[in-house]
Amino acid sequence: MLSGLVIVDKPRGWTSHDVVGKVRRLAGTRKVGHAGTLDPMATGVLVVGVNKATRLLSYIVGTEKTYTATIRLGQSTVTDDAEGEVLEERLAAAITEDQIRGGVGRLTGEILQVPSSVSAIKVAGERSYARVRAGKEVALEARPVTIHSFEVHGVRRVRGGRLQDVDVTVRCSSGTYIRALARDLGNDLGVGGHLTALRRTQVGPYGVEQARTLEELAEGFTMLPLDDAARALLPTRELTEHEAVELSFGRRIESTRAAAGAERGPVTAAFAPDGALVALIKDTGAHAKPELVFAAQGDGA
Repeated sequence: MLSGLVIVDKPRGWTSHDVVGKVRRLAGTRKVGHAGTLDPMATGVLVVGVNKATRLLSYIVGTEKTYTATIRLGQSTVTDDAEGEVLEERLAAAITEDQIRGGVGRLTGEILQVPSSVSAIKVAGERSYARVRAGKEVALEARPVTIHSFEVHGVRRVRGGRLQDVDVTVRCSSGTYIRALARDLGNDLGVGGHLTALRRTQVGPYGVEQARTLEELAEGFTMLPLDDAARALLPTRELTEHEAVELSFGRRIESTRAAAGAERGPVTAAFAPDGALVALIKDTGAHAKPELVFAAQGDGA
């Protein structure tokens, strides 16, 4: 059974679960998962793992993300995006580009962000979005996130000049809600705001230039092989034959810190002399122990 990552260019209107179901059918296996949900209105990079590569997904979820987006100033919605009911509309014509860039600057760096109320965060055991749809009050706590860069590419007037659309690119830490950035920028400028378009262009080392549409995958299904996916994602260590065998049995080897020519990181991808991924390993004192073993002794998968 082949294992690898599928870098999907998710279409608008599809849920991440829909995409996983489609990849299951194309790959002919049930063992498929994704590394971070994209809202139905969003398009772009959705990293999907197949078979053994699903074990890499937890390491991908926490990586940086990059998005292109359009923020509409002058309207607030219940969902902080274009799919929700408009709560309030204010005249945004007087907002200058310098004011917009100032607001963007205040939302750059390490900030505390209150997630959108229609997020999947659980409140009293229930998804926040489910509580909102049931008419219940939701008050989520602010969370620390990092906005590495927040660039404005264009500002244009819409709706007869009453509202303004702002095209941006955001590079941010995992857990950032771009809808919440749109809301907070609008609130900072005193006119309200929401997201009208969102496209994810990068997840960790995997970019939209690698992504394929579902139509392209249906015509010819391909994956980024497990070995290549791990090399792109994590620091690497080249093993000796003896070390590869030891790890395949789940045994410890010399620490990566002490190994010549090895990259250092919290978790390291360890490769056999033939280039195959053997395990993900972590230093513990003088030794490195396997966190996940991909080439277990006797495993013919």
